[in-house]
Parts: sequence; structure tokens; C-alpha cells
Amino acid sequence: MNLTTAMDVSIVIPAYNEQENVKELYSKVSKTMKTLGKKYELIFIDDGSSDNTFEELLKLSKTDKNLRVIKFRRNFGQTAAWDAGFKQAKGKVVVTMDADLQNDPEDIPRLIKKLDEGYDAVSGWRYKRKDNFSKRIFSSFSRLLRRLIIKDDIHDSGCSLKAYKKDCLEGLDMQGEMHRYIAQLLILKGYKVGEMKVNHLARKKGKTKYGLLRLPKGFLDLIVVAFWQRYASRPIHLFGGAGILSSLLGIITGSYLVFRKFYYSEPIADRPLLMLSVLLVIIGIQFIIFGLIADILTKTYYSGKKHYSIEKKI
Repeated sequence: MNLTTAMDVSIVIPAYNEQENVKELYSKVSKTMKTLGKKYELIFIDDGSSDNTFEELLKLSKTDKNLRVIKFRRNFGQTAAWDAGFKQAKGKVVVTMDADLQNDPEDIPRLIKKLDEGYDAVSGWRYKRKDNFSKRIFSSFSRLLRRLIIKDDIHDSGCSLKAYKKDCLEGLDMQGEMHRYIAQLLILKGYKVGEMKVNHLARKKGKTKYGLLRLPKGFLDLIVVAFWQRYASRPIHLFGGAGILSSLLGIITGSYLVFRKFYYSEPIADRPLLMLSVLLVIIGIQFIIFGLIADILTKTYYSGKKHYSIEKKI
């Protein structure tokens, strides 16, 4: 890739309680980037660490003009850290990685080179993971859910080591645990996302931040991605369709009861089926109303924005 901007590469690294790792990681990344021979900046985001992570980064920043440090007031999570890093990055290419020394900085040049093949983003694939068994099981389950719900073909969406062209990150506002779905969001916008096998190293220092709570949080964000994938600009089709189906079932059920009453003279006032038919109609009406409200909110959200992406103008 012909990198000719004032800043060629921005490397964004969130760090939470990684005081034992940041100095070694800084040395490895700096060595790799100096060998690459491109103008770069290294952006560490201290995500509200309770140890001496920030102090260690502060010492390093005093000796290297390429190092920038952003400190959060408290722990906001990896998604917020990456979002802050993306907005501060000045490079034409943005590379992300973890601060736990499990991502190999020597893969960075290969990721950047992979972009030359016509990709807007390249996702790392830890094909030989060094994590414990339980973590690999949860990751496999998460990948299965992604395949089923959003048809995700990327092998390792959870890998933090990725490279992006800065242009495709413009206007990408992330909330919750959406950092693991950046590739899917870019694909949704029409960008070309590739994948590359990368090294994965065993954690030697510090403690993993991965916990059981990340699974349900990730699943809920997966539902959000699925919604945006299919109904971002037309929520009335989802809620309205469910509302029509529910109301139709209620009307059919009610009609059946009316038929039984007048044809067979059966009492229906005390039948649970009557309550069900009324409930289905009410729920259907509420779904349609929700759809109308969601449609109004969507139009408000897209006011002044585009829900499409232009690749070229000739």
C-alpha cells in the first residue's frame, strides 16, 4: 500500500490493568514499526486501570514522540476504548490489538500488506489459539451463534488484531460490546473484509479479562447487529409483520369462537380461547405501533446521514 499521508499507520491498543505487559508490548511494536519504515503513532487507551498501567505508559510517552496515551476516568470497556482510539487516530491505516502480549506485533506488516489485495479491512484469525479450554469452548459457541444469526463467515471475529483503512471507520459509532462485530458492521455497509491467519501467544503475565458475563452481553449485541443487518432502514417491516400475524391469528381464533356460538349455541364467555384471541389482537396492534415509532426514530437517526455507502464516483 502506498502510504503517503502525514501519518501512515495508527496502532490502537486498549489496556486495562496490564502494567506488567505494556512496556514489553511497546518495545515489540516500536521495533516492528521502525523496521517497516513507515510513519506511525502508537495510541494506548488506559481503560480506567486500577494498577500502575497509566504510570508505566506515562514514563514511556516522555521518551517517545510517537506514543500517545489516552486515560479514561473509569473502566468503560474495550468497545469504548477502541472508539476513542479510532476517533483520535491520524493514520491512513488503523491497526488494533490487545495489550496482553497474546497478539504478535510481527503480524502487523502482513496485515497492512494484505490490504493491498483490495480489502478495506483485514481480520486476524488465531487458528492456533493458546487460550484455555473453557475460553475456546465459549468462543466456538459464539461463532456458531454468529453463523446462525448473521451468517458470519469470519472464523475469528473475537481476534483483536485487525487492520482497517481509516476511511471505513468514519462515522462508525460503537456502543456496548460491539467491538467484536466491527467486521460485520463494515460488511453491512458494503466494505470488503478479508481474513488472515496470525500468531497467537500464551498469556504470561497479568490476568485475563474474559468472563462468563461477556457471553450474554455479546449475544444481545449480536441481536442488535442482526436487526441492523436486516431492518435498519425499515423496522416497520419487522414489527408490522409480527403485528399483522398476531392480529390475524387473533381474528381467526375469534371468528372460530363466534362460529361455535351461533352455529352450535355454545357459550364462549368463559373460554380461555376468547381471552387468547383478544390478547393476540391487542399485541398485534402494539407491534404495529412499535413499528411506526421505530420507523420515525430511524428516520430521525438517518436525518442528515446516508444509509448507503458510495465506493467510487466516475
